[in-house]
Amino acid sequence: MTTVAEVLRGKQSQTVYTIAPTASVYDALVLMADKGIGALLVMESGQVVGIVTERDYARKIALMSRLSRETEVREIMTMAVMYVRPNQTSDECMALMTENRLRHLPVMDDGKLLGMVSIGDLVKGIISEQKFIIEQLEHYITGARA
Repeated sequence: MTTVAEVLRGKQSQTVYTIAPTASVYDALVLMADKGIGALLVMESGQVVGIVTERDYARKIALMSRLSRETEVREIMTMAVMYVRPNQTSDECMALMTENRLRHLPVMDDGKLLGMVSIGDLVKGIISEQKFIIEQLEHYITGARA
């Protein structure tokens, strides 16, 4: 079973993009678009204080006719940030994400930010793991017939 630490090691980029709570929502959107990501951790004094996602923008800015250039990230971010530890499994992450309708989870260890996993990262890992199992079974079946 794959752990979060293994998923992080397999990512092309382990950079976690962050933004200050006082930044404008517009700046957050520009950063997300530029980096091709769907969420930013909100950091203040080196601590995670929230997370802001494309979904936050859609529901709390666009649908409420607010202006992204005039609204601070702190006004729309989710403050109760769920996170996982590096020794947790992909299955545990998927369950947490499904149950809480999340697409991104920070990875923390003893209060230190290690990275971020997305639903896409986990699905990619699960597909890779299943492919390996199928190849091993095919090899076993083929080898058993010879």
